[in-house]
Amino acid sequence: MLNSGLTNRCEVKVDETNTAAAVGSGDLQVFSTPMMIALMEETCATCVAAHLDEGMTTVGTKVDIVHSAATPLGMNVYCDCVLEGVEGRKLVFSVKAFDERGLIGEGNHERFIVNAEKFQLKTDSK
Repeated sequence: MLNSGLTNRCEVKVDETNTAAAVGSGDLQVFSTPMMIALMEETCATCVAAHLDEGMTTVGTKVDIVHSAATPLGMNVYCDCVLEGVEGRKLVFSVKAFDERGLIGEGNHERFIVNAEKFQLKTDSK
């Protein structure tokens, strides 16, 4: 059973693969917004994964994020999440990302609990 208050942290180093220039979200060699959001999603997904029934997983359905500061190559970035609410299958998280100098992004993320096999089959049948 999932309850509010679960927390998690994930970390990544900024390198040539996760910059704005590398992922097409800009021209600069700075940590990209899409990769920050991916880190936030990973942090939330892994936060609850061990608490789910066998065969269940979560899928991201909503992000409301502000990317407020740039991070250069070589710096570490970490994300903290808190599971703020459980509404049936809907999970609501607060997320904050930091680099070695401070806060770089924050917001909210929603995920839904789904049966992995059924979800994949339904998607593949499109």
